[in-house]
Amino acid sequence: MNKKLIFLDIDGTLTSPGSNEPPESALEAIRAAQARGHKVFLCSGRNYDMLKPLLKFGFDGAVASGGGFVFAGDDILYDCPMTESQKDRALRLLAEGGVLRTIEARDASYCDEGMGEFLQKSSGGNSELLRWREALEKDLGIRPMAEYDGRPIYKVVFMCSGAEQLAPAEKELGEEFTFLVQDLAGANCINGELINKKFDKGTGVRLVAETFGMGLEDTIGFGDSMNDLEMIETVGYSVCMDNGSPTLKAMSDLVCPAVTDDGMMWAFRKLGLI
Repeated sequence: MNKKLIFLDIDGTLTSPGSNEPPESALEAIRAAQARGHKVFLCSGRNYDMLKPLLKFGFDGAVASGGGFVFAGDDILYDCPMTESQKDRALRLLAEGGVLRTIEARDASYCDEGMGEFLQKSSGGNSELLRWREALEKDLGIRPMAEYDGRPIYKVVFMCSGAEQLAPAEKELGEEFTFLVQDLAGANCINGELINKKFDKGTGVRLVAETFGMGLEDTIGFGDSMNDLEMIETVGYSVCMDNGSPTLKAMSDLVCPAVTDDGMMWAFRKLGLI
């Protein structure tokens, strides 16, 4: 078969939410695909700092920060943090609405005080909510907001109790940013991401394909939640995990077993990648 570019979301797709250890079956599938000439990229909302524990497994690069930072090997293909004005307005408007914020720079993340307590009160939820709960509980490098030193940020993760808290920020920032709200079946909160409209996971996929001189028909994307939407819509063939969002499943070309049920290996075999 033609060589493929394979893009993998992390939390809920490559790993259990909040984990940095893919199942051995997934790593075996990835190595086998690379041995056949396919290239495998991470495609995640995580920033570079949160990707580091996974890069040791030999990925060919990543679409990080939801598309705001893209690299292949040692080459940086795209780097687009918020402007100072965008950052200041976004943080101010969200804070004024009582919205809890986690901000992500390239090499550090910071969250508002009270995030852990808020999450403990929230029930149910998808892999993104679980990831942040796990990240806070296990101390995966997310620092208190009081330690933020002004470095450029790429993305804001927001959590709040009601949509009315987000309304002022959406009104003022809606032309510049996408307010991506997750599917949260059974949860009593709103969880989502504020992402610059200059990029998304789909633009990252396109950039990588262009860099390697390949068409989108030779790209395959794996995801599980609605922050994978643009990737799923862009790639030539889309796969959603069985543990994923019902909405994303309905949009995808294939639904494979859950990450905990060796879904990656199953899908790589079914698609003839190995």
